[in-house]
Amino acid sequence: MSRTDEEWAHIARWVRYAANKVGRPELPLCLPGEPQECGQSMQQHVLLWAADLKAAAHHLIEESAPSHDEAAYHAGPLYKDKLSVLRASSGRQSA
Repeated sequence: MSRTDEEWAHIARWVRYAANKVGRPELPLCLPGEPQECGQSMQQHVLLWAADLKAAAHHLIEESAPSHDEAAYHAGPLYKDKLSVLRASSGRQSA
């Protein structure tokens, strides 16, 4: 998918904001000089923060589920079903 740096920056801010809301409150909403000082593109920031968000969400499932089986269902089959719906709505096939 082709996006401008400005679009990637906008997405990166929202993903980091979401990560802050689900268990990573120590992440600042904006780092000084970002992304120029670290040398990574805004697209790379989206990928990094999305991975952080996915980990925080998975941990939230594990911590919130009443049992291991319930956590496994929500983190496994239910997650995969929801991912399939998202991919279908964006016209993207599984990776």
